[in-house]
Amino acid sequence: METTLEVFNTPIEKQNEIFQSQKAFFNSQKTKPYAFRKEQLQKLKELVKFYEADIMQALADDFGKPAFESYVTEVGFLYEEINYNLKHLKSWMKPKRVSTSLMHFPSRSKILYEPKGVTLIIGPWNYPFQLLMAPLVAAIAAGNTCIIKPPEETPHISALIQKMIPEAFAEEFIAVVTGEGKVVVPQLMENHRFDHVFFTGSVPVGKIIAKMAAPQLVPTTLELGGKSPAIVDEKANVEVAARRIVFGKMMNAGQTCVAPDYLLVHTKIKAKLIDELKSSIMQFYGVQPLESKDLTQIVNQKRYETLKGFLKEGTIIFGGAFDDELRKIEPTLVENIKQEDELFKQEIFGPILPIFTYQNEEEVFEMIAKNPNPLSLYVFTESSKAEEKFIQRIPFGGGAVNNTVLHLSNPDLPFGGIGNSGQGNYHGKAGFLTFSHEKSILKSGTWFDLKKKYPPFDKMSMRIIRYFMN
Repeated sequence: METTLEVFNTPIEKQNEIFQSQKAFFNSQKTKPYAFRKEQLQKLKELVKFYEADIMQALADDFGKPAFESYVTEVGFLYEEINYNLKHLKSWMKPKRVSTSLMHFPSRSKILYEPKGVTLIIGPWNYPFQLLMAPLVAAIAAGNTCIIKPPEETPHISALIQKMIPEAFAEEFIAVVTGEGKVVVPQLMENHRFDHVFFTGSVPVGKIIAKMAAPQLVPTTLELGGKSPAIVDEKANVEVAARRIVFGKMMNAGQTCVAPDYLLVHTKIKAKLIDELKSSIMQFYGVQPLESKDLTQIVNQKRYETLKGFLKEGTIIFGGAFDDELRKIEPTLVENIKQEDELFKQEIFGPILPIFTYQNEEEVFEMIAKNPNPLSLYVFTESSKAEEKFIQRIPFGGGAVNNTVLHLSNPDLPFGGIGNSGQGNYHGKAGFLTFSHEKSILKSGTWFDLKKKYPPFDKMSMRIIRYFMN
């Protein structure tokens, strides 16, 4: 099932030409007005609408995404992000008045939201359209120029993006650079000082991006991953929990950064939950999941072989079958995982769900601390006390109570990791702020100027300053 479509590396000379043209265009101030930003967001939406069928076909060609899933998680998601930005952009751009202490009288203070400049967005393969284009929406809204790097692992969608973007946007504003990330990205970052770099991908590559950005103090947003747990306590609605866990885990065949990576289940409800998980899998994908059109393929042979290796660990209690020709793996439930197993140490990124049990909450905290700072946390309980305790005690990027993955789709919620799972966030206003510089301005009147605040200082100077600063 491997595709033969080849994505070529953009030559260094072309990279240089693009960067310099974008630098000049940004310096022309043309990206700053509200009317320009609005027009570009509208053009992007129209472009996606025109190519909607091609986008969904490319996703199917790359790794067999079902049309419904492609629309919801890639295309429809982007429409919502663009619409939200169009609705709120004018208010976000307005200077923000802030308070000024009496000590600065007569002065006023405000914050201006300025674009950063030439930005670089590096997209991942698991949602190769949405996770490249959603940050682009934020970069456009904030008034930047942008170079985007699609993932080489999904060549059909990458080739389509390379075709689409020049049809709507001048290269001096938005440009596509293609090729192997390990070749092209270092060329870009070592030869040019970007004003912001936005990366979505694995933790090891995120560290490399941060290291390349450090010498020139380039600000970065790193949307990484981590082992996101789902906790199911003894007071959970087990039937609903099982259905929502299977939905979140098996979407895109588990190739989702916020997918539940493993379960922590109270011993009292383990048997019931496993029965409900099995039932939900069969309801969603039938008794022969490998034949289901709603089960996505694994993206490439390398990832497929890695996941097949994971199937050798622990004890499979449901699923476990695979199809080499289709490059599919059944939704699989596994228990008896050891701490030295790869299933315990690595982010799985596939349709394999390890199940661990606990008897008290301290065991949950100890287990999660072994893979700290998950990108997401999911808590299933009808106890507000347990909910509060888990959310307050565990550091994580974001998450949900009695649900999975859907927090990602609310543009009013900033999305991002913490510690090992990333730095910075985006979506909605958070994305606008990520790609903006908050410029602070204090403006003082000249009709009054207290002489006692200047040298030489005396006792009266100290009395005055103590009065104002206390």
